[in-house]
Amino acid sequence: MPRLVLIGPPGCGKSTVGGALASKLSIDFVDTDTQIETSFGHKISDIFVDKGEAFFRDLEFAALAESLQVSDCVLSLGGGAPIASRAQELLKSCASPIFFLDVSLAVAAPRVGFNRDRPLLLSNPRAQWQSLAETRRPIYESLATFVIKVDSMSVEEVVNEIAAKL
Repeated sequence: MPRLVLIGPPGCGKSTVGGALASKLSIDFVDTDTQIETSFGHKISDIFVDKGEAFFRDLEFAALAESLQVSDCVLSLGGGAPIASRAQELLKSCASPIFFLDVSLAVAAPRVGFNRDRPLLLSNPRAQWQSLAETRRPIYESLATFVIKVDSMSVEEVVNEIAAKL
C-alpha cells in the first residue's frame, strides 16, 4: 500500500507536493491523473469531452484501486477521485494516512489557470471551482487523517510538514 495519499481540490498542489515528497522520501510518486492519461492515451479533458464524465470516473476508480496496491509510494488522487462512495469505501479500508491539502480559491486560481484542461471548470470557472470545493470539502475532511492548509506555505514547507507527521 502507499506510504501516504494526497487528496484535495484542483490547484491545491497534490502533484507538485507529491513529486517533491516522493523525492525527499526516496520512494515512487504515483498520480492517478497521469496514470489515466498514460493508460488511455488521451488527456483527461479529451476523455471527458469524447467519452463523458461517467466513463472517466470509471477509469479513475480503476486507477485508484490499482494505485492502492502500489507499495511504499506517495499517491496523489485527482480532485474528484475520492468523491464516489465506492472510492470512499476503498480509501477508508486503506491503512495509509490521507492528507487533505486544503487551499482557498484565491491561491488555487493562479495555479489552475482555469484553462480548458479542467473540464469541470469550463463555464464560470471561479464559481465552478468554489462550488466543487464546497461540495467536496466534507468528503475530503471525512477521509483525511491530516488536514494541511497550504495557502501560505511553500512546497518545501508542505513537504516538511507531511514528513514530520509520518
